Order: sequence, then C-alpha cells, then structure tokens
Amino acid sequence: MPARWAARLANALHHPPQEGGQRESVPLLQQSIFACGECGREDHPYGASRCARCFLRERLTLLLTDPATGRIHTRLRPVFEELVSSERPQTGIWWLRKKPGVGPRLLGRLARGELEISHDTFRALPSDRAHNYLRDLLAALGVLPAYEPRIERILPWLEMKLDPLRPDQAEMVRRFAHWHVLRHLRKVAGEGRLTKAIIDRAREQISAAIRFLAFLDEHGTTATTATQDHLELYQTTRKVTLSSEYAFVTWLRTSRVNTRLSVHYAPYGPPSVTVSDQERWLHVERLLHDDALRSYTRIGGLFTLLFAQPLSRIVSMRSSQVTIGTRGRIDVIFNSAPIQMPAVVDELIRQHLQRRGQSLYASRDTGWLFPGGRPGRHLQTENIRRDLVEIGIKPYESRKAALFQLAGEMPAPILAELIGITDNNAADWARLAARDWTGYIADRAR
Repeated sequence: MPARWAARLANALHHPPQEGGQRESVPLLQQSIFACGECGREDHPYGASRCARCFLRERLTLLLTDPATGRIHTRLRPVFEELVSSERPQTGIWWLRKKPGVGPRLLGRLARGELEISHDTFRALPSDRAHNYLRDLLAALGVLPAYEPRIERILPWLEMKLDPLRPDQAEMVRRFAHWHVLRHLRKVAGEGRLTKAIIDRAREQISAAIRFLAFLDEHGTTATTATQDHLELYQTTRKVTLSSEYAFVTWLRTSRVNTRLSVHYAPYGPPSVTVSDQERWLHVERLLHDDALRSYTRIGGLFTLLFAQPLSRIVSMRSSQVTIGTRGRIDVIFNSAPIQMPAVVDELIRQHLQRRGQSLYASRDTGWLFPGGRPGRHLQTENIRRDLVEIGIKPYESRKAALFQLAGEMPAPILAELIGITDNNAADWARLAARDWTGYIADRAR
C-alpha cells in the first residue's frame, strides 16, 4: 500500500473517540478512504486524493479546448470521450506525458485551429510511428474518413525514390505507380485481400522500374526508344528473371509507351503438397491443447489447418462471421455458408470472444474478430505467422495440405462455396487429389 494511503488509513482508524465510547464521525469513512475526491470512485487511484480518470479528464480538457468557443473542439469530442472512458486511464496519462509528445502537441494544434483536421495535414507531416498512430486513431473514431494506411504510406516513400531521378524518368515511374501499382492495391484493399506480401511486391515493382530505367540510361536509350535487345541484355547482365520488371514492361506495352518490349509470362505449375497428412494432424493436436499459445494463434492456425483459410483472410474476419446458437453451437462463415465448428475448436472460439469482450478495447468494439493494437485495425498476419513458424508450422504449406484433403472429400463447387476459393482453383485441387466430381451436378439433379 502506498505511504499516503497508509497514513490516511491509520488516521481514520485511530481517531480519538468522543465521550460515551463512540468515535467521532469522520466524513472520509462515509464513502472510502480510497475514493476520488471529485467523482467518488475507488478504482484507478492517482495522486493524493484524485483518480487517474479525473486527472486525465482535466488534462484533455486543457489540450482539446477550442479558444474560439472555450469548449472542447466539436470534431475532437470523440477523442476526448474515447480516452477518458478507456479501461486504463493511466495509459492515456502516460501518452500525454510521453516525450517528445508528438501526438499530444499535434492534437493541441488541431484543437486550436492551427492545423486543419484532414488527411492532407498528415500527408504533409512525417510518416513516422507517432503521426501514423494519431491518424489511425482519428480515422477509427470517425474524426477523419476511413483510409488504407499501408497504401498511403507508399506515397512519401515513392517521392523519396523519385527524388534522385531525372524529371522525365520520375514522371514515367510516377505514372506507372499511380495508374498501375496503386490502382491495383486499392482494388485489392476494397476486396479485403490486401496483405503485407502484396504491399512489399508493389514496392519491389516500383523499384524494379527505377532500376530498369537506370540501365537504359547507362546504355543511351529511354523507355520510349528501347528495343527487345536492350531488355534481353538487361536480363543477362543483371542476371534477373524479370519477375519484378514484368509489371512495368507490360504497362509500357498497354499504355502504348513502347510496344516493342515484351516479357514472356511463365504460368504457375499445378499445386503441390509438401506437408503430410500425419504431420498436419499433429499440428492440429498441438493447437487444440497447448494453452501456452495465444488464443488468436491457436484459432488462426486451426482455421488454416482445418478449413484451408489464408492468414490474410483470417485476421480480417469480423465478429459477425461467428454465431452462437441457443444450445451453444458455434458456426463460422468463411465465405457464404456457415460451418459448424468441431469440438474443442468451438470452446476456444467461445473463450476468445469472452476475453476480447473484457479486453482493453472493449469500450471501442471495431467489429474485428481479432482486433489489432492500432486503433480501428485488425491483427496483422505476421502476429500469427511468427508464432506458428516458431512451433514448426508453415502456414502456407499447411493450407495446401488442408486443401488437398478437402478437395478429396467434397465436390469442387461445394469446396469453393464453403471456404471461399474460385471454382477453377477448387477444380485444380480436385484433379490433384485424383477425385473426379464431373458427375456431381447430374447426381445432384437426380
């Protein structure tokens, strides 16, 4: 017990009694010696006679007050309410006092009208952790429109990469990045399929375009005048497969910048399986019963090993995709049809939902089944992937093993509908599993 509380307790318990043996009435004991002098609550003591929540409320009021009205800035009111009502107000106090205090100082400038509350303001600021966290928080609370931070953060990186280039080269790469690479990323993000691997691939495509233009410049030509001989010389001297340059060269052709260049596309071979069925079930057993693993790691791994779900789709699942029936039955929707969870798996999901409801983020339910640490964002795939790899589970290879088994147990159309893959992909796995389901439609009709 802190010394200040011990002193107050001793004073209350040893107060000299009045005549007749009765103790003098002590107002402090009417509620509690630990109660806040302002709100009367006993949780989160902070300082001699105040709680952390009241202290945080005072600090935020000073920070977010609009001088023009003398009140908390109207648009920043959600920030005030969110931080004050958080489960641990001490965290908010720590954030306000943290040095160098980039986030709090910026909030104060926004409240005083020194900066506009918009995405354009953040685009003009450094894209570092402190600024990005505040921007994510404002977007999660609806103060700013929703946005995809991983795409937004490519923009300052792109300008940094283009800065050393000649104006004509920079303009060429900028057009390629905006009209091809970023356009594709926004399409994928709209479909909920954006992953770190796709972002890294996009950055590599832009870097490959810059490398190719530098090579052409060394050989006295440009993207407009280059010939197929230049492209083949680049491939042989740099010893590359042109996999990263393929997107840029294809864009040069389709945009009519240079129709003389072409890269022969090598199609992917048939799917293969490198994890045995026995090994996969050993991993399933571990995830079912190893309480030392995090709940999201166990559930995410089981969704991959049992239902062939990619981690990128698992982390972006919504709570609405899980339903609990009147008898405790748990159904999960991966694509369009609900799937009843097997024993033990349903209990893991139930416990996860209970813990999530009692977590630090319970005051702000974003709807994610696996909420992440950043405001309004779901868990990142690397959080689950890293834990699985550490215990010997390869998510990508394990998913292919699950697809192989499922393709041998059900018709391709049903497989595609249940787990959310294309009909062609399901048919490829059915052929690999040596199961001919061509008569399924006729049998179903009969």
